[in-house]
Amino acid sequence: MPSQVFDPLASVRREGDPDVDVFVWGTVFLDIIMTGLDRLPDGGQEVWADGMGSCPGGIANLAVAARRLGLKTSLAAAFGDDAYGDFCWDTLADEEQVDLSRSRRFDGWHSPVTVSMAVARDRGMVSHGHPPPVEATELIGDPPRSRAVMAELVPDRPLIGSDGPTWVEKAKEQGALVFADVGWDPKEAWPRGVLDQLAVCHAFLPNAVEAMAYTRTSTPSDALFALADLVPLAVVTNGEEGSMAIDSTTGEEAVVPALRVDAIDPTGAGDVFGAAIVLGTIAGWPLQQRLSFAALSSALAVQHFGGSLAAPGWGDISDWWLHQKAAPVDDSYHRSLRRRYAFLEDLVPHVPVGQGRRATATIARHVDVEGFDTTHHGAARA
Repeated sequence: MPSQVFDPLASVRREGDPDVDVFVWGTVFLDIIMTGLDRLPDGGQEVWADGMGSCPGGIANLAVAARRLGLKTSLAAAFGDDAYGDFCWDTLADEEQVDLSRSRRFDGWHSPVTVSMAVARDRGMVSHGHPPPVEATELIGDPPRSRAVMAELVPDRPLIGSDGPTWVEKAKEQGALVFADVGWDPKEAWPRGVLDQLAVCHAFLPNAVEAMAYTRTSTPSDALFALADLVPLAVVTNGEEGSMAIDSTTGEEAVVPALRVDAIDPTGAGDVFGAAIVLGTIAGWPLQQRLSFAALSSALAVQHFGGSLAAPGWGDISDWWLHQKAAPVDDSYHRSLRRRYAFLEDLVPHVPVGQGRRATATIARHVDVEGFDTTHHGAARA
């Protein structure tokens, strides 16, 4: 990333504010992404990929997404003392400028690894890893004072402690807004008790399937209404149908359609969407703008391969908006885009020339708009 990072929160920063905008905890994987495969290999077969990239994955997708959007981001994670750990640590700390002061290296612990194989618009993944040597509370201790934290609702790792405050509760006591999502339940039991953890949260951002399953509702909108009774900011994403949200702190409700893009890899798109919602909320943007910005950010991500590799920076966002304004296409859809994203006109002029873009790798060979070329910068290796 360039030494100068565009700060979209410059206008709201005040003396005495937290040094950290977003604090996250989780497991970092070394992601190895193979692209351009005609098919996945059958037993005993070897196939060759046209492209390959390597990048930090797992929770690093979220940390990188937030940092590229200009948020001062701190990550707590365990790192092995192997070459994989070296790669992930150096990439995050030195190239993506993510603060790792709450992270630790552990002797003899094997860094988790995922190999992702992209075929057409599908993918297959193989992962290997071991549980972190220490739990979150021990690793983090007292979290840094931050504007927001991002966490996941997990049945066996609640955000609300029974024997003392969790790191999430400590962060909230210091004034942080808690943004939460939830993963797929492999048992498909969808225990309603998971939603009890929303008592400590400011926002909840599930997808439509998860939202309906946990709320026992039959439509995404009914799920949204149910979640709005439990958390101040409820957001439900619904793939190609877009997203919808209710912010009870402002009384706003919004529905935003998804952008029409050629999606080739959804890895990390939810992390990009969540980071964009956090940014817009901290900045005080109207709900419609927050959803629209998140939709654009995730749409830019899914057109590229590979988690944190694909997370857009402000250079990518600026390129997209300038292209939209200059594009000769003037049909109803593109006029709607220009109306919906007119708020970017107040932001893009302040983006420095040469501002960070998504990472360079052998797989970074697709551009956002057909016929529109960009220069790619950032951290990744192939």
